[in-house]
Amino acid sequence: MPLLPTHRPRRNRKSEVIRNLVQENTLTVNDFIYPVFLIEGQNQAVEIHSMPGIYRLSADRLLDEIGQCVELGIRAFAPFPGLPDAVKDRLATQSTNPDGLYLKTIAEIKRQYPGVVLMTDVAMDPYSSDGHDGVVDPESGEILNDATLEILGQMALAQARAGSDIIGPSDMMDGRVAWIREVLDSNAFSHVSIMSYTAKYASAFYGPFRDALDSAPKRGDKKTYQMNPANRREALRELQLDEQEGADMVMVKPALSYLDVIRDVRQHTTLPVTAYNVSGEYAMVKAAAQNGWLDGERTMLEVLLSIKRAGADAILTYFAKEAAQVLRRG
Repeated sequence: MPLLPTHRPRRNRKSEVIRNLVQENTLTVNDFIYPVFLIEGQNQAVEIHSMPGIYRLSADRLLDEIGQCVELGIRAFAPFPGLPDAVKDRLATQSTNPDGLYLKTIAEIKRQYPGVVLMTDVAMDPYSSDGHDGVVDPESGEILNDATLEILGQMALAQARAGSDIIGPSDMMDGRVAWIREVLDSNAFSHVSIMSYTAKYASAFYGPFRDALDSAPKRGDKKTYQMNPANRREALRELQLDEQEGADMVMVKPALSYLDVIRDVRQHTTLPVTAYNVSGEYAMVKAAAQNGWLDGERTMLEVLLSIKRAGADAILTYFAKEAAQVLRRG
């Protein structure tokens, strides 16, 4: 008679109660940062065709959306501005206008919902007539790293003054964390955090986001400053620099195709690790679910849990509101 197994892992799977007792990772609403899109106007809610269920919202509708999310337990938001070309220029001057759409809305969100946390984006592309994250040399097309730092610092300062809790430099310029930290600290904003986009890859998964903000580069691409998707060790070099420069939290973007990088970063830092479950990752799940190819809710939760399992402490995700609703149902 064949020798029967002594070790039977299935014993720990035999009932829902036991499975829950031995579950290694848990997904909760406290894990989510909800990216939201802001546009000009009143009573505007424009669905993004490549991101079903996600809308560009005018400030009044965005405030309503945040209120609904707060009721679901979501407390952290990352607003991104979609601005008309008429206010964009090569030096992103609109980014520091206290009467501009973005900064005024940040201040109003904090006035109406003082308990929420706002993570604000620091990069030139939403305000740039060139569509790049940094200053573009008009002759060569080169992205000028050091000339960009001063603009990023003033952008971060303007956002802190408006009420931002966490500055999120997403530009991938060298030295920007140290520069922003110095600007904030020297202007009495040492309490404002920096969540650095530590490993932001030049990914194909950003397409729907660029649809949402009409922020694609007018020429060239972002490969001279965003990371090569083929590289893994390079993320640890970026991590080391961000730690030295004073980052409070670090991020990997995208998330789903870079779970190995999330794990590497988690194993090499004691800082909180975040991951950005980006627009293309969201769109893939939604498209498959709409075609009946996948169970949308189960796939959404599995994707988010995989990011948590890889080592992320927090997840920026367009699924945040939907996932909070599902988690509330239990």
